[in-house]
Amino acid sequence: MLRIAVQSKGRLYDETMALLEEAGIRLNRGKRVLLLSAKGFPVETLFLRDDDIPQSVAHGVADVGIVGENEYVEKGRKARLVKRLGFSRCRLALAIPKDEAYPGKEWFEGKTIATSYPHILTDYLARQGVKAELHVISGSVEIAPGIGLADAICDLVSSGSTLAGHQLKEVETVMPSEALLIAHPRLTADKQAILDELLFRFEAILAAEGKKYVLLNAPGNRLGEILDLLPGMKSPTVTPLANGEWVSVQSVIAENRFWEIIGKLKALGAEGILILPIEKLIV
Repeated sequence: MLRIAVQSKGRLYDETMALLEEAGIRLNRGKRVLLLSAKGFPVETLFLRDDDIPQSVAHGVADVGIVGENEYVEKGRKARLVKRLGFSRCRLALAIPKDEAYPGKEWFEGKTIATSYPHILTDYLARQGVKAELHVISGSVEIAPGIGLADAICDLVSSGSTLAGHQLKEVETVMPSEALLIAHPRLTADKQAILDELLFRFEAILAAEGKKYVLLNAPGNRLGEILDLLPGMKSPTVTPLANGEWVSVQSVIAENRFWEIIGKLKALGAEGILILPIEKLIV
């Protein structure tokens, strides 16, 4: 049995649960809300505060964990980084009152900064050659300047709406953050095998994100130009049609280039273009 530590609430919880569900990990809901087993796969989930996950994995309370990069770095990185998962993206940023003029990082010299990430911020300020006083608090960091507790804050930022609601503005990015899959440094062979299977499922799901499957009919005399637009995973699949002058082409395209590519395909004479979502992609 592989024990996975998961954040107990918030955006990372929601996206982690969606990933586990997509990977076929369906939890047995019951009275033990802190520890739940799964149906049909040898894992159980342990729900913890986000800042407890790195230590729990490092000390073997949990075998693996899904945690924000900010907490992983703050807690000393004693657990093994297995994979960047690419969701729950945000950033640890410095913010000051919105009416303050900001000439640059020197503004923070001699100031007091409220934060829940003292180790990350201390390292950052040292690299910038800035000396400031840190006021360490947990939760509601954004209220600190408004009540006179600090001159500025260093906190996680996603959309920036929370900062705006407290009359603050973001001025520097300390570090980017995303969800990470971490593991105990010394898993048993059995647990590593379960992790390998779980990782295989995760990678199939993540590889499909932002991709579309395209099928189309193409005139044979324009096939070379069309294939230049559709590289596919290795190369597109081309099948002759009953009409010898036409072929069927199947490929995978990136969603962020979808309309650009479709327009070019039509200009080259492609017809019957069918676009399908990709649920999972085994590469």
